[in-house]
Formats: sequence, structure tokens, C-alpha cells
Amino acid sequence: MSTRLLFRGATVVDGTGADRFRADVLVSDGRIAELGDGLTAPQVIDADGLVLAPGFIDMHSHSDLRLLVEPEHPSRVTQGVTCEVLGQDGLSYAPVDERTLPALRRQLAGWNGDPADFDWNWRTVGQYLDRLDAQGLAVNACYLVPHGTLRTLVLGWQRRAPGAAELDRMRELLAQGLAEGAVGLSSGLSYPPGMYADTAELTALCAVVAAHGGYHSPHQRSYGAGALAGYAEMVEISRRSGCPLHLAHATMNFAANAGRAGELLALLDEATAAGLDVTLDSYPYLPGSTSLAALLPSWAAEGGPAATLARLADPAARERIRAALEEEGSDGCHGVVVDWTTVQVSGVRSAELAGAVGRTVAELAAGRGLTGTEYCFELLRADELGTTILQHVGHEENVRAIMRHPAHTAGSDGLLVGARPHPRAWGTFARYLGHYGRDLGILTLEGAVARMTGRPARRLRLHRRGLVRPGHHADLVLFDPAAVADRATFEQPRRAAAGIHHVYVNGTAVLRDARPTGALPGRALRRTAAGRVG
Repeated sequence: MSTRLLFRGATVVDGTGADRFRADVLVSDGRIAELGDGLTAPQVIDADGLVLAPGFIDMHSHSDLRLLVEPEHPSRVTQGVTCEVLGQDGLSYAPVDERTLPALRRQLAGWNGDPADFDWNWRTVGQYLDRLDAQGLAVNACYLVPHGTLRTLVLGWQRRAPGAAELDRMRELLAQGLAEGAVGLSSGLSYPPGMYADTAELTALCAVVAAHGGYHSPHQRSYGAGALAGYAEMVEISRRSGCPLHLAHATMNFAANAGRAGELLALLDEATAAGLDVTLDSYPYLPGSTSLAALLPSWAAEGGPAATLARLADPAARERIRAALEEEGSDGCHGVVVDWTTVQVSGVRSAELAGAVGRTVAELAAGRGLTGTEYCFELLRADELGTTILQHVGHEENVRAIMRHPAHTAGSDGLLVGARPHPRAWGTFARYLGHYGRDLGILTLEGAVARMTGRPARRLRLHRRGLVRPGHHADLVLFDPAAVADRATFEQPRRAAAGIHHVYVNGTAVLRDARPTGALPGRALRRTAAGRVG
């Protein structure tokens, strides 16, 4: 039996960047059937005064576990997201084995939590995607094979280059993940163990990705000192391997990079002019967010989380770490000497430490009569590395310059656990439309929508998604352009966006009249042998 739905009198912003136009839009059996005037259907939604756009695509998401724990996914559907890309920053939960999974769960608890009584019934990428489908999802999901996770399978947390046989095994595992449906490779080059990889290792892996029609999405080595050199290395890997490049959360942070976004964009323009395929994503906020343990120097993480905790209990190792943080500029802190006044605790694993949330490390340390670094050590030990933080190190002029670039797409980089996570998890897409689009005029409505729909769909090679066009899947969002706004704040980070009225995934409503419906029509979108995704 055919299911037909009509959006009557909508202002269509189709995802291409072209001018808006008024039309009736007919959906039938989960697809956009027709655009026209005077169309009819049994179910009609009055869209007069509202914008109908393709559903938004989150190019950088950390919902790898949250989709399984809370599949209704209100943080995304309430801001119009209908697809997100998982497996980011080189660290996730597939492929794994019985040896690596426990350590990864411990390392990633600050990002994703570690839910009790959870069934970890997968080991491969294909099995993880099957689990997403079996669970049921509110949104569609794509997956990147995480480089650091590959490395743990072959090398553990060793700080060295792989031998020839080890590199071959990493290439085999990567090829398997791509054959099972992953859309590319992510890397986390300021996180262990991915940060132990050299350019040659990454180039060899990216050649495999290129052969399978995917892309490389790196969290590069530094967003502080050496940021431009880190970006240049990613471009060089793309040039050598022939692999398309998508720069994750492309920012220029810390004092040394104030006002320097133009240098990054010039590097990318030069690469594009030379024939490279380069895109990027960013979030529309100044602070970043990560785990407190990520600030430690790379050598302190060698051997995995248990070895890190042992070093934090050893006076000689603590002194070496202190010097890296306070004097040298830890590579985990992007080569910058840490300023504890900019590091704010956003979440803790242990309920006994809840009083630390919302306060800076400097403030917490002063209350205990400790230095910031001493307090950091004590907190990491007490919380077993599970502490998450905000780092207030961004620059407004850089954020604006980067979002204007024609290769730019939107990614929330949103963490969903902790008492006060970064509000970007609930507000990114509404903030682009409202604050930076309507209010500041940095982006046009059509340009903002294209960054969140058509452009990322092209990067992902999504088949018949990302545009309002007949024959495309009905992943759609209907919003009020005069009212759309992010409402999540650093004090109240889980407030739903305003102005998002209805959201449809594969033709089924997941948000109706600004309320989640509980429907789970989403699915894992897998790369096929033909190279397209869907």
C-alpha cells in the first residue's frame, strides 16, 4: 500500500546552493516523488512560511554507542540531522577483538561512556553495522574505519613504526572494513595510539582507501603550535596516495593561531588547484572538547590506559609529564604549554567527582592548594582517565573565515556523555542557520543548507540523498527560518533547538511538531562495490 505525504506551499532550499523557490513536494513510499504546484495527497502538511530542506548530515559525530543506548537520538533529530558519520578521530569500537576491546572501552569512556550491561556482540565493521540495523535508528549512519583502532589490533599501544608484515596486516584489516561498508578511514594523530604513526604508514593505508573509493578524515597532529605543518602533512598524504582528504573539525586554535585561518585556506586552495580532492568540516563554536587524558604527552600513553595510570602514580614519570605540560608543550596539548585557566571540566566518570564539573582546573587546584598539573594528575587517577573537558582556545575570526570556504561542511564533533558536555552536540546545525546565517549574515540561507546537505552528500558519495529532488530518499527537515536557533548553552547543554518543526528519515517522521516520535526508520548506509553509499 502506497504511503503518500504532501508538503504544501513550502519554500524549498534544495541543497545545491541554488536560490530558494516555492513548491508543493510530494513524498511517496519513502522517496521524493514530485515537485510542483497544486499537488494532492491523503496526508498534507501546511508548509507555508517554512523552509523544506534535505535532512542535515553531521560529518563528525561521536554517537557510536549513543545510537545503541538511545536510538531515538533526540540530540540530532531535534536539530534536523538525518545522517551522521561515526568512527571519528581514529578511535572507535570496530574492528576489535577480545584483547583490544576492554582497553578501548576504558580509553573512550570519557567520549562515549561505558554503559553497564551492554551487549558487545560485534567484532568486525560489518557486524557493528549489522548491530545498528538490528537495533533500529532514528537517523542514518555511516562509519569510518578508525586508524588507531586498527593499530591496537596489530601493534597494541606501542610507540613505534610497524614492520612490513604488520603494515600489511593493517592494510588487510582496513580493506576488510571498507569491503564491509565503511566509507573511509579516520585518524586521530594527537591521540594514542594513532599519534605514533608516521607519514609513510598513513600514506600506505590511504592508498587502500583510495582504491576502494573512500576518503581520509584526519584529526591531524596539532591545532596549536605546528598547526599549518600538520595540515600540510595531511595534504601531502593525499597527494602521495591519491586519496580524497576531508579535514576533521578544521580549526586554528590557541594564541599562536589567532587570525591565521587564511593561511590554512590558502594551503587548501593551492592543493585543490593542483588537482587534489579536499574538503573540511567545522563546528560553529570557540571552545573545543576532548578528554583530560588527551593532554598528556604521547609517551605517557604508550602501553594503553593501565600503563598511563601507572605512570601517573610514579614520581619520576609524573615529573616528566609535568615538564611536558608546563614547560615544553605536550604533543597531546598540540605543542602548547597548558594554561589551566582555559581547561574546564565538563564530565566525570565517577559520581564522587561530580563537584568538579563546570569549574576550571586552575580553580579546582587553587581550592586544594595544588598546582593545576598536580590537580590534573589526581583527577585522572581518581576518575581512571574518564574525565572530559572543554578547552577555551578558539578564535571567532578563524571560525568565521573557515565556514565561508567553498569546501566547508558542518560537523558537530559532539560528545553526548558527561554532566555538562559541549552544547555543539545539540546546537550545531541550528546555530549555523540562525546565529551565523540569519543573525550575522556570514552565510546565506542557501549556502548554510548546502554545507549541511548537498556538499557532505557528495563527499560521502551518498546515493540519492542530500538534495530535494525527485527520486531521492525523503530525508527532509521543515523549519522556520525566522525562528530557528540553538538553545543549548554551556550551562544547559542539552536544550533542543528552536524552530525545527518536522524531520523525516526515509519518509518517516522522527520529529513531528518539534517532538521526537520515537520512530526508528534510519539504517546503516554502506559503501558498495560500485563506490557509492546508500
